Amino acid sequence: MESTLQTGAQPLILTVGTDDSLLTERVAAELAAPGALVDDPDWLARARRAWSDLPAELVAGLREFRKDSGPTGSMLVRGLPVGHATLPPTPNKPGSVQREATVSAAVLAMVASGLGDPAAYRPEKTGAIVQDVVPVPGQEDYQSNAGSVLLTFHTENAFHPHRPDFVMLLCLRADHENVAGLRTACIREVLPLLTEESRQALFSKEFITAPPPSFGLDGVGTEPHAVLYGAVEDPDICVDLSATEPTTVRAKEAMAELQELFDRTAQTVRLVPGDLAIVDNRVTVHGRTPFRPRYDGQDRWLQRTFVLTDLRRSREHRDGDGYVLD
Repeated sequence: MESTLQTGAQPLILTVGTDDSLLTERVAAELAAPGALVDDPDWLARARRAWSDLPAELVAGLREFRKDSGPTGSMLVRGLPVGHATLPPTPNKPGSVQREATVSAAVLAMVASGLGDPAAYRPEKTGAIVQDVVPVPGQEDYQSNAGSVLLTFHTENAFHPHRPDFVMLLCLRADHENVAGLRTACIREVLPLLTEESRQALFSKEFITAPPPSFGLDGVGTEPHAVLYGAVEDPDICVDLSATEPTTVRAKEAMAELQELFDRTAQTVRLVPGDLAIVDNRVTVHGRTPFRPRYDGQDRWLQRTFVLTDLRRSREHRDGDGYVLD
């Protein structure tokens, strides 16, 4: 069964067929040899080279998405291997990451290498390339990857000068009730609905954004910046509804309108094991619906990797020309 690409108002959907999934698993399993470490530059180089061994339809679909992420700025790849048979209990400690190479980590590293280069941020989860997105006891109300309440729409790392170009979320385990939904909203759909007054405000440097709690940088904020920037007809967006503060009355009104339009145009996808959601972080914000963790080892478990399409631009922030930004 071949892989198939589905388009429409929903995010682009690429379904990996059985044969292609088995091929992907074989390639990933070779990378997931005992003793292999995800953050080792040599291992990441092997993953980069292995990208070309993935099924042709999967490679072609991801390349097309990199060039044009479409009206929703998001893609869902279904049917990927995640090593389900050997999956341990869902971790629930703060700062959980994947250090040892696994099938799921290999899939993320290879796809990241096809979209650009994997990247991480040292203040967040010690700069691990593959990070666990899991509920953590005592952090249920946090606006972060460790929470389980409604996670508001945001550009990933909106405060940082080198934000990820793509955010990848691979589902290893769904929540018990299958109610947790990844929400996305794309400025390409919102832009035509904005009033002219709000559009002008959003293109002006009248907003300040603080880092997310996971960075541990309390009291730090950006210089005033615009929420929309770049091409007027197809702008990029930089906003975090829980951390971006308007500095003028018109900016506050524009933010309220933007939030209302995000909610009106949002898409919600409930990820199941083997689903890889890819969000174009330049034009699409994302969030999550609430869910109730049980902390029984079977809670929702996603693994996350960031992608930069031009790693060179962040060279001054990376030690030894590595993959981790300071």
